[in-house]
Amino acid sequence: MKPRPGPSRARAFFDVFTKDLTADDLQRLFTRETREAYEFFTRGTDAKAFANLPWHLRLFEHTRLLFFAFTLKLTPARRMVYTIALLLAFIGVANLFRGIGLVRIGPALPFGIEFGVPGPLFSQGTWSLFIAFALMNLLVLLEVADRLSLKNDLEIARDIQQAMVPKGLYKAPGVETFGFSRPANTVGGDVYDILPLDDGRVVVAVGDVAGKGSPAALLMALLLAILRTLVDERLEPADLVTRLNLQVTRHAPANRFITLWFGIYDPVSGCLTYVSAGHMPPLLVRHDGSTERLSEGGIALGMFDHARYTTGRVTIQPDELLAIYSDGITEAENPRGVPFDEAGLAEILRTHRLDGTLSSIGAAVVQAVEQHTGDKRLADDLTILLLRRSLIPSAVAV
Repeated sequence: MKPRPGPSRARAFFDVFTKDLTADDLQRLFTRETREAYEFFTRGTDAKAFANLPWHLRLFEHTRLLFFAFTLKLTPARRMVYTIALLLAFIGVANLFRGIGLVRIGPALPFGIEFGVPGPLFSQGTWSLFIAFALMNLLVLLEVADRLSLKNDLEIARDIQQAMVPKGLYKAPGVETFGFSRPANTVGGDVYDILPLDDGRVVVAVGDVAGKGSPAALLMALLLAILRTLVDERLEPADLVTRLNLQVTRHAPANRFITLWFGIYDPVSGCLTYVSAGHMPPLLVRHDGSTERLSEGGIALGMFDHARYTTGRVTIQPDELLAIYSDGITEAENPRGVPFDEAGLAEILRTHRLDGTLSSIGAAVVQAVEQHTGDKRLADDLTILLLRRSLIPSAVAV
């Protein structure tokens, strides 16, 4: 007995193409989703003002309102392309117009009798084009509504993310710090933190979640929450990062990891104890303009739950500058593919180290990166945290 042949290619394609499609999906598309899209684009307008108009004028006003509300939410370039497409479609339909005549509205009867009404006549197939054009515009409308709704949600997430990190310059006797972060997308995976402790010391940290966008931003929020909880336990840097790695390994996806540089600075002695968990080594610019890389630590967070970390120590002298940054700065490429690199960052830091405030130095770094990349869009988030030791007034009196 021969085995029954499998489904034809056409049937197999149809099955794949309509996979998971249900009648409820189609009904929801033309009812609830279409209505929600209309309400999304026309919110803030008084659509009830058309309620007393005849049905054909009411339909025209709703269509006009939706058209302007939709097109004005597009960027100017896309708005122009969309308008040109509508004009070309209108010209094409005008070319298919054949005059005014009897438009059949029912099946043909015996003896050639037909029922119809006077109306516009078009070439054969024009009504199929009408319906296809209307369906394509409906899909565009729904997709743009979904994307704009998602964009609004991302902008809210960006505001929440920005509220989680310190603002502006932190200054206390013996220390001043400044942090800045710019995501490549609406939200990003870079984070920095400046946490003053009760004993006068200051915690500084910069983290970089692998990837960009919403997934990285969610992991960033998780990292920051766990980090601040562990800081409250007054752990030493190596112990804190070890426990942080264990929590990240347990709760983050297996294919995600996080680099982190964590330090505790004592403004009185200038001593900085730190741990680098696979992060870009910060640059310490000394008095003579030389730079020192702070790389003691271990591997990135989330790779192995049994990872161990070692603590590095360095003493910062008055007016020496520490720059902790993410790889988005040094790996930013110009149109020829040449990265900004650590040497470019070191040169900017040396040039502006004593010129002004930390915020102006941070602005100079970001400006240099932007000039290096030119018109090329940033491929990664930019984050930099600057720390400079200042003299304590009581020490100057002595």
